[in-house]
Amino acid sequence: MFGFDRVWLLTWTTYGSRLPGDERGFVGRVRERRPEDVPGRRRVHNRPQTEIDAAKPSLERVAQRRMTHPPTRLHAECVRPLLNQFAETAGVRGWRCLAAAVMADHVHLLIGVNGDPAPDAILRDFKAYGSRALNRRLGARRWWSDGGSTRRKTTSEAVLAAARYVRDQPLPLGVRLAAEVAEAVDVWERANPVTDTEG
Repeated sequence: MFGFDRVWLLTWTTYGSRLPGDERGFVGRVRERRPEDVPGRRRVHNRPQTEIDAAKPSLERVAQRRMTHPPTRLHAECVRPLLNQFAETAGVRGWRCLAAAVMADHVHLLIGVNGDPAPDAILRDFKAYGSRALNRRLGARRWWSDGGSTRRKTTSEAVLAAARYVRDQPLPLGVRLAAEVAEAVDVWERANPVTDTEG
């Protein structure tokens, strides 16, 4: 897959932009017990292939009270420092940023890696170095929420679908695709019209 052993779609949100309990649904480390559950067991809500949680207004209010400053929103001045830093971080690690999209409240990266680095460590590196780039340019603050999503793409078709998903984000502040990925997506799209918006 573009010469890499693994390809990951990374997604994370800006600080305070999508709290646990959010009306749009959410993924989080919430544990609960429902009447239909086996006694003594709790549901864990952040497992792969599980549905996102529905709104929980009381949980969202608790999360809002715990915030240490207002929610962070990215803007046009954030885009170049972030995209350049993502490319630099990938290059230093021997990875490749295949596709990137920066929106006001979240980021998507499609990353090619060799070997088998831990996906959470990959995510952590991009968030940390992205924060440093923004801090240098715009002043120190908390830019990101905790954690994020790491989805492995195991086929060429899944990689291309993920690249298209990143490219076609609504209301992006900035998008960048590696040239060979953009070309491959164009060829693939002509052969496979859009039916699924996420890879």
